Amino acid sequence: MDKLKSSGEEESSGERGVLHTWRGYSCSITPEKVLLSRPVIQAALGTKHGVLLVDGGQVYSFGELPWKQNQSLSGTTDPILEVGLSEQHVVSVAAGACHSGAVTEDGAVHMWGDNTYGQCGLSGLSVVPNPTPVGVMECEATPPQPVRILEVACGEQHTLALSVRHEVWSWGSGCQLGLLTTTFPVWKPQKVEHLAGRHVLQVVCGASHSLALVRCLPYPHEVYRPPADKCGQCNQSLYTMTDKEDHVIISDSHYCPLGVELDEGDSKSSSESSLNLCKVRSSPSEPVLSVHSQTPKSAGPFRTGPVSAPASVSEHQDQVLAAGKDNVHTALIDQQESQAAVVNGVLSEVSISLDMNDNTTASGLMATGVKSSPYPDEQALKDYLKRLSDQTLAEHASKNPTTAQCAQPLTESADVFVSDPTTPVAQSVTPMGSALNHLVVSCASAVGERVVSTYEALSLRKVISYWGPGEGRERPEERVRQEEHRQGKKSSSLGDIREEEAEGLNRRLSLPGLLSQDKPEMEVKEPPAPAAFTVSPRLLRRTSRPPVRAVALTPVGMIESDAHLPSLQTEVWSWGRGQEGQLGHGDLLPRLQPLCIKNLSGKEVIRVAAGALHSLALTAQSQVYSWGSNSFGQLGHMESPSSVPHMAKLSEGIRVWDVGAGQQHTLLLADGDCFQPILYYSGQQVKEGSAETSQEQTGGYTQQPVLLPFCMNLGYVSSVCAGGQSCAALADRNVMGFIASLHELAAAERKYYCKLTSIKNLLLQPLLKLESLSSALGPSCTGLLQNLIGRFGCLSQLTGQNSASLTSFLRRSRDVRGLVVLDNAHLFLDTYSEYCAAVGNLLVMGGFQALVKPCQDAFGKGADVVQKLSEGYEDGAVLADILAHLFYLPVRHLHEYGHMLLKLATCYEVNSMDYQKLQDVCSKYESLALHLKRKRKEAEYTLHFWKSFPGKMTDSLRKPSRRLVCESSNKALTLQNAGRFSVNWFILFNDALVHAQFSTHHVFPLATLWVEPISEENSGLYGLKVTSPEESFTLLASSPLEKAKWLRAINQAVEQALTGAGLDSSGASMRADPPISRTASYTFYKDSRLKEATYEGRWVAGKPHGRGVLKWPDGRMYTGAFKNGLEDGYGDYIVPNKNLNKSDHYQGYWKDGKMHGFGTFRYATGEVYEGSFQDNMRHGHGMLRSGKLNSTSPSVFIGQWMMDKKTGYGVFDDITKGEKYMGLWQDDQRQGNGVIVTQFGLYYEGAFSNNKMMGTGVLLSEDDTTFEGDFSDDWTLNGKGTLTMPNGDYIEGTFGGVWGTGLKISGSYYKPNLYDSDKEKSRTLKLGRLAVPSEDKWKAVFGECWSRLGCESAGQGETSTAWDNIAIALTVNRRQHRDSPEILSRSHNKTLESLEFIPQHIGPVTLEKYNIIRCYLIKACDTPLHPLGRLLDTLVAVYRMTYVGVGANRRLLQQAVNEIKSYLSCIFQIVRFLFPDLPEEGGLLAETTTEKKVSDSNGTKIDSPKPGRVVSCSALLLPVLLPRLYPPLFTLYALEKEKEDDVYWECVLRLNKQPDMALLAFLGVQQKFWPVTIILQGEKKEVLSSTKDACFASAVETLQQISTTFTPSDKLHVIQLTFEEITQEVLSLLKQDFLWSMDDLFPVFLYVVLRARIRNLGSEVSLIEDLMDPCVQHGEHGIMFTTLKACYYQIQHEKIT
Repeated sequence: MDKLKSSGEEESSGERGVLHTWRGYSCSITPEKVLLSRPVIQAALGTKHGVLLVDGGQVYSFGELPWKQNQSLSGTTDPILEVGLSEQHVVSVAAGACHSGAVTEDGAVHMWGDNTYGQCGLSGLSVVPNPTPVGVMECEATPPQPVRILEVACGEQHTLALSVRHEVWSWGSGCQLGLLTTTFPVWKPQKVEHLAGRHVLQVVCGASHSLALVRCLPYPHEVYRPPADKCGQCNQSLYTMTDKEDHVIISDSHYCPLGVELDEGDSKSSSESSLNLCKVRSSPSEPVLSVHSQTPKSAGPFRTGPVSAPASVSEHQDQVLAAGKDNVHTALIDQQESQAAVVNGVLSEVSISLDMNDNTTASGLMATGVKSSPYPDEQALKDYLKRLSDQTLAEHASKNPTTAQCAQPLTESADVFVSDPTTPVAQSVTPMGSALNHLVVSCASAVGERVVSTYEALSLRKVISYWGPGEGRERPEERVRQEEHRQGKKSSSLGDIREEEAEGLNRRLSLPGLLSQDKPEMEVKEPPAPAAFTVSPRLLRRTSRPPVRAVALTPVGMIESDAHLPSLQTEVWSWGRGQEGQLGHGDLLPRLQPLCIKNLSGKEVIRVAAGALHSLALTAQSQVYSWGSNSFGQLGHMESPSSVPHMAKLSEGIRVWDVGAGQQHTLLLADGDCFQPILYYSGQQVKEGSAETSQEQTGGYTQQPVLLPFCMNLGYVSSVCAGGQSCAALADRNVMGFIASLHELAAAERKYYCKLTSIKNLLLQPLLKLESLSSALGPSCTGLLQNLIGRFGCLSQLTGQNSASLTSFLRRSRDVRGLVVLDNAHLFLDTYSEYCAAVGNLLVMGGFQALVKPCQDAFGKGADVVQKLSEGYEDGAVLADILAHLFYLPVRHLHEYGHMLLKLATCYEVNSMDYQKLQDVCSKYESLALHLKRKRKEAEYTLHFWKSFPGKMTDSLRKPSRRLVCESSNKALTLQNAGRFSVNWFILFNDALVHAQFSTHHVFPLATLWVEPISEENSGLYGLKVTSPEESFTLLASSPLEKAKWLRAINQAVEQALTGAGLDSSGASMRADPPISRTASYTFYKDSRLKEATYEGRWVAGKPHGRGVLKWPDGRMYTGAFKNGLEDGYGDYIVPNKNLNKSDHYQGYWKDGKMHGFGTFRYATGEVYEGSFQDNMRHGHGMLRSGKLNSTSPSVFIGQWMMDKKTGYGVFDDITKGEKYMGLWQDDQRQGNGVIVTQFGLYYEGAFSNNKMMGTGVLLSEDDTTFEGDFSDDWTLNGKGTLTMPNGDYIEGTFGGVWGTGLKISGSYYKPNLYDSDKEKSRTLKLGRLAVPSEDKWKAVFGECWSRLGCESAGQGETSTAWDNIAIALTVNRRQHRDSPEILSRSHNKTLESLEFIPQHIGPVTLEKYNIIRCYLIKACDTPLHPLGRLLDTLVAVYRMTYVGVGANRRLLQQAVNEIKSYLSCIFQIVRFLFPDLPEEGGLLAETTTEKKVSDSNGTKIDSPKPGRVVSCSALLLPVLLPRLYPPLFTLYALEKEKEDDVYWECVLRLNKQPDMALLAFLGVQQKFWPVTIILQGEKKEVLSSTKDACFASAVETLQQISTTFTPSDKLHVIQLTFEEITQEVLSLLKQDFLWSMDDLFPVFLYVVLRARIRNLGSEVSLIEDLMDPCVQHGEHGIMFTTLKACYYQIQHEKIT
């Protein structure tokens, strides 16, 4: 395989970058080869010299170089190296008339040559012999920043530079700089502010003019503003509007007269009676318009010359600007008076036009014959002007005017005129200015409402982009015709506005949206904005046309955003001198600032070139536009006027792709018949032999470009340039076919783009203008055609950009990696796929047949245009086929890409990276081409099928994207068990299987279709079982072959429908069977429960299975898990409630399509239920909050439910009544035993029936008044009972009445303390007898925990199953929370991880294992995701619900304690179920070592076991349970012990006033235990009689910690530590071993307790006593606790003597 060195190092210089130069175009010329050691990369030619850039970044100059000191003035030289640049790496060069420039890699500019006019940018030197750096600085930045430059361009007296930020900088002399200055030369580079903010792509210089290629401003993304209606430079209106009887003419042909050259107007200082004359000269070749006025007093006769720069009201401002600083007012007045004269003289009835700038400026207005004036009253106006001139002009008249080279000097006051047109103009300048302003304003107000409609039209023009290449407004031919027409008008001052109107009507009526027969430039187009814009109804009424919604061809800024592709949306801006029309604006005026050449808008210009006095623009369609001087035919055409761009005349099929312009000639590089480039020349012929003479002979005139015969000998020319009288071409030899392949690729792309453009211009545009188009096509095809045309636009644009990119690629780079076709292959592949899909869709819907008639309407019966475009495609083919062929052209071009890339690949070694990449991309293009070919076949097959299919069904089944796969019209497939006479026809499309019968058909979407073969052994039939979500049926095939064919076809179609059919849909690459589990969407039509509901989600074998969303038409919606077609698992269900206008919302678990398990139901009424469900009903444990807001719910119920009713034990908190019920329920009613407490301290326990207190009960009030007896209703006594007073008196008898109102009593009254004391004993009331026993409470909560562990009821089940269930619950819950990690904290995650290890739960439990179990339980209870943690959370919730708020009633203390004990025993039962070998309550742990005897501190031996060895539920579970329940429990203790604690506390406060010594003495502590010294802050101090709070301080601190612990065992531990602290302190006092006796110990401990000041000591003592581990009661801890208890009672009864 050939090897190509992509770096080119080893290529000999003879093969790459060879430069050839020559002059003229006669046959005998042979170009000279410029011999250099390295390949030339770029050449630039000046008038008599040239500059070359060679590989490696060095620069050579050749020709006449008079600025070099050692050069003889006349001698020409061979190339000499510019040593000054040898250190730099130059990337581009430029040559002007007599100076040169170079740009280095880092963006620095170097200039050398003639500097007379400052064109080298170096002040103080007239000649710069060697390349010298020129600093381009951004002065606005602080500090000034250097600007990096991309390229420079040199003219005769000026230089332009294009910066990296795509802004233009200029220096030198002349108005071609584009700077607002009159002082030349400009030595320092300045930014051309007028182009700031635009993206300039290229700049070139003519002798005295400049051109810039600018990217159009991004169209769709810009914020919509009302369009400018004034010219940015000259402030004239851009649009004229003329109102005729039946229509409005809106014209947009504004030409900016900015920069009119001034003569040296002589201004004499004169008396009041003379006025300064200002001569405005339009160009050297035209007569001068001068205006004389004899006296200001009487306006004498006016002499008006031929008007060549006509002015209008709003134009005066420009004239002012142009008139020089001191002449401002004079110019203005002159102009205005002349205007007044014109108006007064010969003006006709033209209703006031906002501006008269088009052809209806002064020249147009002078023509017609009826009187009309823009001003209210001419006489008044003249008087007004006269007065003004009297006042203001005298003082200015004597000052001298400034002369400008061709410029508009910018004065301080002049800024105002360029300001926003909506602000009052020049009000601040002088009274004069405001006068003008009044004029303008009054003129505008006279126009009245017409302005509004103009604005509407203008804004539409902005909004709806027209169709053409890119943003083009009009077709080229149309445009050219208008230009010529307009030129004619410009030159004559007399013309008839009616004639103008007749010819221009077509163009003027082109309001967007008015589709008309005679309107070539308008397409149907979707505007970028969301709303559909149509034209204002008023304008429509005028033109009596219906509003049209419209289509586009080129999508605006479609791929333009792609950075790798050159932009086609470009404009050409020009400025400088225009004496030969080289600016292209249709006049010969100079322009001081850049102005857009309107004729080239939308022409997709990709390169510009400038000769001395002419200019060229090269478009993406390979056409050349030229304008300017045509003295030697250098424009390549004979069109006139030459001051607007016209296309150069080249024979058909010649595509130009590079241009060069010299002094009077043009050089073109083009594609010919073969892909080796050819050269054309037009312009001056240089006579042989006279080349060396100083006075060169010239001759020859080319009518059109001439082919240069020698071009084929030069090899592959990659670029051309021209300058002076010379031409140069850079050529490459064909290295191993690589260069040829590149040229072939580029030439093919250019040809293809031209083809696409001609299809667009010749076929699509005329079609779209037909009014009958949409009616002929019908709505569906119209939409498809619109889509197709949009896609065609995208494709065409991409091709144009790629062709431009390849052309510039040929000019500069040779590295294949830069090819867009390679690097951005995906862009091409996607665009082609989308385009072909659009063609196929139109084809299937019969769109091409439907287009036949419109084509015949547009192009005549034979539709020759179409025939010609198809280039001889099958003679005699039908028009519809030819159209289809034309639209399928791009697919063939994909093969070209593949073929060319393969050619390029063969130039590389097989193992190189480039080879690999080219091969890969090539195969992508090839496979896409094959795929699209197959797609076309499918579309044609489908179209053929629809033609033969019975008509009725076609309408409903025929869809654009639907393709036929196969069908059973040959009876190859029948339905099993079908009737004898039934007709069953099966049609398989790419998205559905259709079962058609006589008149009906059923469509089965493929995404939800499962098919499997039925084995033939038993039945002998060739069957296929087809399953869809609501039906399954069997199909019988006529043969095994048919069966296999259909099975494969259906499976493949299903697979494609699921995957969205990838590129390669050939059977080989696909799975044999589509997956049985899949994601799809389906709407049910039969199923009673799901009728018309839509399911979207996972399926398995015809049933929803997995996650999905189900939506019903009535608004119900389920989102969550499914199993076998039913809701199962966690889900979210919403049911709208029409009456309340809100929704019921359930979130929770489901089973078999019903709510089942834990969930939360938020009712539309505002109620919220959280708890268990079964069969869609509340069943199990749950909490219901009623009321609008949960925080202020009027009631809360928590407890057991059965079948949606409260049944079993529950707590009901009626917040509005302030009552809380804790007891049994049945069918939503209180039934059975229960307790009620109220916020007023009433307490009732007893029987309830039918929701009322009924039966025996006990009622206590806050002050201990008690009633025991019969009740008949809430708080209503009725029957026998006993009423006991707080002091013990009681009444026995019958009672009646409501408690708290008057009670009726008949009975006996007793005063018990008069009698013996036995009776009193029996009277003490034991509460809780009539309440629900603790073990009967919350059964449902424990039941749910057991069922989660997999047990039917408590203890019934397998331990191993329980552990499996725990593991599953943890895993599932973790997976659910993984989706929202923010729910779980990091510590929580750690807990979950550690819980995933199941502890060993079989085998004897030793102490070590017991500790493992304890740790496991602590972690398990720490997370609600574990069944035990879930249980604990629920218990805590119910406990708090019961005993917080109204439930904080001291009489409930005993029930609260018992409830905790019952919790302990129930949980312990679960723990023992999980760890079966754990001994029962009070049992001993297994021995590991022999047990040691424990000795008591008194030295007595106790045989009781060590507490750690005994198993007790409180030791194991209180540490997890009690901390959570502590607040409500301790509150109840505090309420119960309130009185005792108050007595105790009073005593503590009293005794604590004593100092230490006194207190110790008072308590009877033996003297030997009194501390003598204490350590305070590290120092020893004596204990004095005044010392306070110092003795036994450490023991006091320790005891205070009792309030910070929760469990009794922790509290006992604190007491033990306190004893140890006391002992330590006594031991250090006595310095000897010592054993306590209780008599010694008690007073000391009493002291410590007093000093510890524990507020609720009574509550602490009671809590320890109630919940203490029974096995501890007789041990050491038991004794210590008894001591503390004794201290508490001692303090209460302490008498202070």
